[in-house]
Amino acid sequence: MLRYWQDECSDRALEKYSTVHNHFFCQATPGAGKTVLAANIASRLLQNDMIDLVLCFSPSLTVADGIKKTFSKTLKCSFNGGLGAIGRSLTYQSIQFLDNEFWESLSNFRVFVVFDEIHHCSGSETGITNAWGQQILTKIQGLATYTLAMSGTPWRSDSLPIVMAQYSDPDGKLLVDYQYSLKQAIADKVCRSPRIVLVDNEHLTVTNDDEKQSFSSILEMLKQTKTSYQSVLHNKEAMEHLLGLGCKKLTELRRLTHDAGGLVVASSVEHALIIKKVLSEKYTQTVSIVSYRHEEPLARIDQFRNDDTQWIVSVGMISEGTDIPRLQVCCHMSAVKTELYFRQVLGRILRVNGEENQHSWLFTFAEQSLIEFSEQIELDIPTSCMFANMTTPIECNVKPLAKISSTQSLYGNGNNSSSQVEWVSEHQNHTNVQTLSDIRDEIKLGSFKQRVIAAFSGLNR
Repeated sequence: MLRYWQDECSDRALEKYSTVHNHFFCQATPGAGKTVLAANIASRLLQNDMIDLVLCFSPSLTVADGIKKTFSKTLKCSFNGGLGAIGRSLTYQSIQFLDNEFWESLSNFRVFVVFDEIHHCSGSETGITNAWGQQILTKIQGLATYTLAMSGTPWRSDSLPIVMAQYSDPDGKLLVDYQYSLKQAIADKVCRSPRIVLVDNEHLTVTNDDEKQSFSSILEMLKQTKTSYQSVLHNKEAMEHLLGLGCKKLTELRRLTHDAGGLVVASSVEHALIIKKVLSEKYTQTVSIVSYRHEEPLARIDQFRNDDTQWIVSVGMISEGTDIPRLQVCCHMSAVKTELYFRQVLGRILRVNGEENQHSWLFTFAEQSLIEFSEQIELDIPTSCMFANMTTPIECNVKPLAKISSTQSLYGNGNNSSSQVEWVSEHQNHTNVQTLSDIRDEIKLGSFKQRVIAAFSGLNR
């Protein structure tokens, strides 16, 4: 059964597609259920004999796999691109490796193309594009019968225009066909109400070249010294305190929901291994770890989704679009400090799982950017992100880890999905920038304090 907003948005999309318009842009808060929406629209288009095939693109193999499962269940048929399949789920990264046979299929059939988390692709008619945006503009936009673009955070950290998005002229304000805010989702009991805990320290001492300086907050220390935020993330005492708060909260929640889970977003694989050790040895927690370096990361995520392990520690694998409803606590310990990434991480613990009066809890340190993002969480699209820079050209900011060697056609071998390229996105590039050996343990901590931001606390749950 569809949620009210999904039903309303689906009606609006079909209404627009029934006219001369063939593109629809939906902005819905992370965790609201955009994949189910897209699958329903596809089902209705097929039932109305408006399309022959469905094609989905998303930013990672994790998300692409979730889309494949949802569409297969909704459409009641295979969605692996094999013989008899109604469509296929691919990553944006794979677009440039698709062969002529694939593009001929797109030209010869009425195809509905879904773009999930479209903000990863920048581009406009004026030629401002990154690699993925350029491929969409040149190879898909003019060939697809209907297109659906979706995003929970419809802006880019570089303020460039999103491909296939419309902006007001001349100020560049984003225009969408349908918007479903976090406030609406919480009121409708579609998403949990977030509680953000900003952890600080009142008596920090930094030793540098035998000189000691004292500070009353993390923010003051970072502003007045060359000490990096990485040093805070890797400080043993700070790390154990933040994780301890997360474990205490998760224990409380598991008394009510026995399989409630926690997510730790780590800054590197080395960092993740230390976090896992702290959780398992100091706090006697059960822990799974997943990163782009591990074999079969999708299987690890799927196993955690369906068991009752307390924590999953992730490096760049569970940041957006990954559906694990039992996640209810997050320790944000990533070095990435952009508002887009912060909100996508928060979205991992907002999905409801049928329980009443649930809150989600995110624990992080009181660094300036993270303080500002937390204070703005009630703004669906922050004022600073409402407008796009329509003039500055950019370079693609991703690099491949591997290349596709197999042919990929829409009706090719369904097993080829495993040979898709996995890329390092802007959210993962930080992982090898600074290792633990580069960080001097120069910070001594005093007493901790914390500030809780209870977003949307006035809403009736």
